[in-house]
Order: sequence, then structure tokens, then C-alpha cells
Amino acid sequence: MDIKRVAIDAVNETIVLNVVHMDYKGQVAKRINEKLPLAQVKGFRKGQVPKDLVEKQYGKGIKQEEIKKVVDLALERFIQSERLNLLGTPIAKENENFDWDAEELTFEYEIGLVPNFEIDLEAKNNIVKYIVTADDKLIDGQVERIQKQFGKANPVEKVTADSDVTGTFVNAENGIENKTTFSLSVFKDKKTADLFVGKEVGDVVTVNTKGLFEDDHQLMDYLKVGHDNVHDLAVDVTFTIEAINVSEPAELNQDLFDKLFGEGKVASLEDLKAKIKEDAEAQFAQQADQKLLLDVQDFLIENTKFDLPAEFLKKWLQTVGEKKLSAEEAEVEYARSEKGLRFQLIEGKAMAQSNIQITFEDLKAFTSNAIRQQMAQFGQTNPTTEEVEGIVARVLSNQEEVKRLSEQVVAAKLLDLFKEKANPTTKEVTYDEFIAASYGE
Repeated sequence: MDIKRVAIDAVNETIVLNVVHMDYKGQVAKRINEKLPLAQVKGFRKGQVPKDLVEKQYGKGIKQEEIKKVVDLALERFIQSERLNLLGTPIAKENENFDWDAEELTFEYEIGLVPNFEIDLEAKNNIVKYIVTADDKLIDGQVERIQKQFGKANPVEKVTADSDVTGTFVNAENGIENKTTFSLSVFKDKKTADLFVGKEVGDVVTVNTKGLFEDDHQLMDYLKVGHDNVHDLAVDVTFTIEAINVSEPAELNQDLFDKLFGEGKVASLEDLKAKIKEDAEAQFAQQADQKLLLDVQDFLIENTKFDLPAEFLKKWLQTVGEKKLSAEEAEVEYARSEKGLRFQLIEGKAMAQSNIQITFEDLKAFTSNAIRQQMAQFGQTNPTTEEVEGIVARVLSNQEEVKRLSEQVVAAKLLDLFKEKANPTTKEVTYDEFIAASYGE
């Protein structure tokens, strides 16, 4: 058998295999002999069918099967021996006039190659690493929410200015249906709040989403509207009142502190505010790291230029998956996934270029830390080493979990690399300023 590569461009090639009779005749003959005692042809007893009739009835199918096996194995070994780094899998070129009886059979496979490129992690950039602080406004608001959450809700018959109203926002045409609770102070316009005053359980109030709240992003919280729609949405929604309460704030005492944080860990309002600030800023740090990672991804994708075998990949997308895609559907899928593919290649290059490797010990340590954090959220602040190791072993016995956690370990290592190499500008902001920066507003 003769196999060769034919280059089309830097990322597209064709593998050509020329198969001759000697490559498959021995296996075909073996299969025919195995078929003799099993063959059934009308007019002959089983096992007594002449060999020429067996070859006539089954030979063509057996020949094609064995040729395909030979070609598939040769193709696989060739790719390995040539150390080809492929995108997708080889696609056989179709030939409507293919002659299986020819002395020499030629098979051609299209392949897409991973492009060769370099990345500059230290390139000049305008990336910002945000340090998000919890200001007094946020902390005081959280204290009020705690008092309301753990306070006593007293039902009343009619809505007043200081009521908490529970009900469901609905706009069927726009897919809005969300049950929520709010105080009337949440609305941007007092006229909107006044629409609710005096209403009773079962009453329906209609409001428009445009300018409903001080910040349009609150539509995401109260109406579950997607971020992409919050600024352009201007539709009427109905709100059916299901409950009306006036809250009696909880007293900020030791019983409440112990209930929230464990016995003796918070002993005063000052301790409470310090704890809120600490927890909030830890959460904000995770969000800021995620934004930094996304910003670096966007920068690298924009500034690392390389060609992809786009037409090959679109064709390949039509051949994979349970549901076969049309050319138009494959075009849409490629457009949707191209950015992710580009960063996946950049990510791999960054890891190789910086000699980053993921060991099983890395995975165990990451999983152990994640489990301890989860346990702490449920009040188990001092689990034993044996408890944690037992959970880690169970988690890492699940291959899907191993894959998911491995991706998180890679992301964490890359984040550390980007912080070091990209040298982003550090900027301290409040949470509101961070949200504005995150959404480009």
C-alpha cells in the first residue's frame, strides 16, 4: 500500500491511499473459507454450497468490508506515525464512479490541521484587574436584608408604602413568568409604587418594564429577563398579588449572630459588618478573577492571528453527532463555536509554552479545597482529614467529575499565569462600579 500527504495550504491536506490486491486478498480468502460451512443458497444443503457460489453471493460484500478495515487501520497508523495534530477527524472524499473491481483502489481523505502559531502573553494591553470592595451602602443594605429575612412577616389586607408584596410577573409573549417578593421602594418612579398602594391579594397590577427600576439589570432579578434584553425591553407585564406583609425587623442580638455564623463568631454589629464585608469581598474576588480571565481570553483571541480549516470543519460538523446537520446548520454551529475553538488552541499553546502540567495531586488538592469550602457553607467548618479524603475519593471515581474539575484546575493555573505575564492594571472599585465595567456601561 502506498500512502502520501498532499498539502493544500498550511491547515488543509489530503491523505491519499493506494490499495492493491495483495493488501487484502489473504483476509478475503480467509473470510470466504469461514463462510463456507455457514452459507445458505437455495438448492443446496447448509455447508454443501460450492465455493464459487459462496464467492458470487458473499464475495463482494466481504471484499469491501476487508478493504475498509485495511484502509481504516492504515489511515490510523499513518496519522500516528506522521504525528499529525488534527482538528476533527478525516473525511472520506466521495466518488460516485468508484470501481471496487479495479486492480488499484485509490482512497482520499480530507484532513484539517491544528495551525502553527505563537502567543505573546506579555504583549501590551489595557486589561484591568479589579479589586472589588464592599462599601458602606452595600454592607448596610445587607444588614437590612438580614433583619428582614429573619424578622417576623405580619400579613396585612392592603398594600401600604412599607409593605412587602409577593406575586408573579407575567408576559406570556416574552416568556416572562416569575414569582418574586419586593418592597415598593424598589421601583424607580413613585407613580409606579402608588399603583400598588391600596391593592389586595388577588388584584392585578400592570406595569411597563422600561425604566421600571433604578437599574435595568434588576429586571434580571425580579423578572428573570436575560442580560441581553434588559436595556431594550419595553413591554407591559401583569403582576398578580399573592401575599402582602409588613416586616418586623429581627433584633440584632447574639441569638441571631450565632444562628447566622455559628456560636460566638460574631458578637456585635461591628463584627457583623466586618463579616459581611469579608464574605462579600471574597465572593467579589472570584467574580473579578472570572472577568479577568474572560478579558484575557478576548485579548488573546483578538491579537493571536492564525488560520483555521474553516470549510473542512463546517463539512466535518455535518458528519458528527446523532443528528446530522445541513450545510446551513453547520455554518451556524461553526460561527457559534469558532471563538471557543480558537481559545482552546491558545490555551493549549499557553500551557505548553509555559510548561504547565496538571498532576493528579493538583486535582486532589483542588477538589479537597472545593469540598472544604462547600462544607463550610453548611456549617461544617472543621471536617476531619479522613472525612474530606473520603469525599475526594468518591468524587474522583466519577470520570465526568474528573473532567469537570480538571477543566477548573486548568482555568485556575492559567489565571495565575495570566496575572503574572499579562501584568494587568489594578483598579479598586465598588461592586456597583464593577458591574458597570463588566457590562460596558
